[in-house]
Amino acid sequence: MSFAKFEPRKFLLSLFQAAVDAASAGICVPPNLPPAPAGRTIVVGAGKAAAAMAKAVEDHWQGPLSGMVITRYGHGAPTRSVEVVEAGHPVPDEAGQAAAARMLQSVQNLTPEDLVLALISGGGSSLFALPAHGLTLSDKQAVTRALLASGAPIADINCVRKHLSAVKGGRLALAAQPAAVASLIISDVPGDDPAIVASGPTVPDPTTREQALVILQSYKIAIPRAVDAWLRNPASETPKPADPAFARVQSRVVFRARDALAAAAQKIEAQGFSVIDLGDAVQGEAREVAREHAQLALAYAREGRACVLLSGGETTVTVRAKGRGGPNSEYLLALAIALEGRPGIWAIACDTDGIDGTETNAGAIVAPDTLARARQRGADAKAALAGNDAYGFFQALGDLVETGPTRTNVNDLRAILIGADSALTA
Repeated sequence: MSFAKFEPRKFLLSLFQAAVDAASAGICVPPNLPPAPAGRTIVVGAGKAAAAMAKAVEDHWQGPLSGMVITRYGHGAPTRSVEVVEAGHPVPDEAGQAAAARMLQSVQNLTPEDLVLALISGGGSSLFALPAHGLTLSDKQAVTRALLASGAPIADINCVRKHLSAVKGGRLALAAQPAAVASLIISDVPGDDPAIVASGPTVPDPTTREQALVILQSYKIAIPRAVDAWLRNPASETPKPADPAFARVQSRVVFRARDALAAAAQKIEAQGFSVIDLGDAVQGEAREVAREHAQLALAYAREGRACVLLSGGETTVTVRAKGRGGPNSEYLLALAIALEGRPGIWAIACDTDGIDGTETNAGAIVAPDTLARARQRGADAKAALAGNDAYGFFQALGDLVETGPTRTNVNDLRAILIGADSALTA
């Protein structure tokens, strides 16, 4: 038997690819399609996976289809019967607003024999943007920008979004009555709650307008006067789980972050490493999570373990400066600083949609020599972290992971490889 040198960088990239491949719409959508109705089938949807999901439906549906889905710019896919509209993310734009208005119109005046097939995935909250009565797109843009910069978790952000929308928080399903509604959901949120993914346009909303106001106040968000007035108006309340209008609405999560981690774990174990599962719902400030994970990694390294710390979920960044970088890159920069160049420890953190925050990279890779190489180039890791410039830091080292749009979205994948210096490949 011959042995080749183990390549940690290539191995970590293969873990990310395994997670993305497993989350492909072409794999997870077809087995979950509902039966065709006696009447019409209207496809609607929003999210970074929406176009790929629509294509998967077209490739396997028996009978005629029509409809429209909204996805992020660059995340489209070739479809025949279902129109694909590309729009702005993470801040909504005019294209998303116009498409949302058309989609709302398309599900009205249906019959009980008709089916609305909703294809929902992460990113839909921004893409499916139709302001509530009396609000403007600029109102929603201002609130969205402030929330994204605040470090608020996605559940809080989407609570606010639902109460400022004419279509989210179950309102799309209400508009589709008396037709049946079947939602297929690729989850990008910790806990996989369908009411949070894309702000739940077809799912009843357990949150309240009072909670939305408290969230805005707790993060010190300066909101437009019209937004404040709307949230104090009882008309801003979303439909609740007890509403009989949801009697013919069904929702199914067809892929979860846990499934993506399982695909990566299988590859880790095949390589001979043990998996230390930190869970698929890790949340918190990216740099703080990184410090916690670094302490765990160093503890396992001292024990001489050959293992991979694997986690999913979605960290956040409180924007303090004007640098570039998303939560995965910031996590890795803080991780590198905390590891202090410990030999044998490598790491990857990437967003499965291929976009880390608003940047062009999915994430980055940390190696044992990351800080040493940075110093050789005159780069200061701590200064980059303070300036929220993780993107610039890893770009200078050539350590960004750039995949382009993956057309799926099941949150982040983080893997810290320990004992890489002793591994062999048969």
